[in-house]
Amino acid sequence: MGLCTGCSLLCDDIVVELDGDKIGKTMNLCRKGHAHYNSLGSERLTPSVGGSQVGIEDAARAAGELLAGAENPLLFGWEGSTLEAQRAGVDLAKKLGSAIDGPSSYSQGMIAEKILAGEIPTCTFDDVRNFADVSIYWGDDPSSSHPRHMSRFSYFPRGEKRQKGYEEDREAIVIDVRKSPTAQIAADGFFKISPGGDGAFIEALTAALAGKIPKVEDKKRMLNLATKLRKAKFGAIFTGLGLAHSLRGDLSGFTALVGKLNELARFSVIPSLGDYNTRGFNQTLFDETGHVDAVSFKDGVSYGRKFGIARFLDSCDAVMVVGSDPAAVLPAALARKLAKVPMVAVGSHRTITSGLARVSVPTAVAGLEAGGAGLRTDGVKVEFDRLVGSVHLSDADVIRRIMEEV
Repeated sequence: MGLCTGCSLLCDDIVVELDGDKIGKTMNLCRKGHAHYNSLGSERLTPSVGGSQVGIEDAARAAGELLAGAENPLLFGWEGSTLEAQRAGVDLAKKLGSAIDGPSSYSQGMIAEKILAGEIPTCTFDDVRNFADVSIYWGDDPSSSHPRHMSRFSYFPRGEKRQKGYEEDREAIVIDVRKSPTAQIAADGFFKISPGGDGAFIEALTAALAGKIPKVEDKKRMLNLATKLRKAKFGAIFTGLGLAHSLRGDLSGFTALVGKLNELARFSVIPSLGDYNTRGFNQTLFDETGHVDAVSFKDGVSYGRKFGIARFLDSCDAVMVVGSDPAAVLPAALARKLAKVPMVAVGSHRTITSGLARVSVPTAVAGLEAGGAGLRTDGVKVEFDRLVGSVHLSDADVIRRIMEEV
């Protein structure tokens, strides 16, 4: 039985047949999983310095020298790396006195931080599968981003107390700005809002739950939604980038709404995080500093999310990107800033970001070519072994070798 590190669901029921030291037939992979497994044979990163291919030791040495020579280095990414590599990364940041940050600083970091701090209740996917009768997908389209989410965990499966599945035992509600593939599954449970309208929707739903007339056009439908949520036995709210970006860092209304729902029934929040170990990086940094991203170890520990990488790029003179491709997803202005900073790229595959790097250090693909551990998006730890051999080192070993050169 194999595991897939293609997304943060970390599906551990993958049936894999090996053809010698290569992966042969597979079962239970979604389309993203197939692409992840098939990527083993293409676009792999090679060790290089200044555009010239070198040995792995020379690449690690050059990476260490670049970071050690910087006044304000930044270690960025980590969502696509193992827990072991993330812990080594925090140690490296402390040794360098550098900043360390990840994509959650401009996505769902605040939601993750409130969950880890105990300010927003959460649960596991096992709880959802076994007990949830209402699932709310808020600014979240798992049918596109996490293809096995609804079938394996949240809407379609039969659970311990939900034996009749979606036909009779479960309700799906989607709150989004467009009728996404997930919204099409939810059918009558789709609530379309205007871009940036999540705060107004939260206010209206909170009012309806309190028995007040909501300030929306379709008051009857909002009141019916409130009635449905009052009758729920166990509700799960899956948050996506749409909600996080719309609220612009102000989670007070959302936190109050979740609190109100929990006065009526049990409701838990699980953020639908992107890369396979985003939750792991959040937890690793939180355990060390009390924050999930945007931390600097220069002159002690300081914190300031405020779109972390944007703040750090204004002052950093070297950056190491690990298991991430920020140049592909950052706004163009920030991507141009990133391109001007001397960079080390650590990862398994060539990316837009690695194409900008002065030094490239390749790693094995976690879960396929190297073992390790990660945290699923619901916080459950998943350990994995390698399936096939590789000439590449694990990401944790690469970070440790770079640290030896600092």
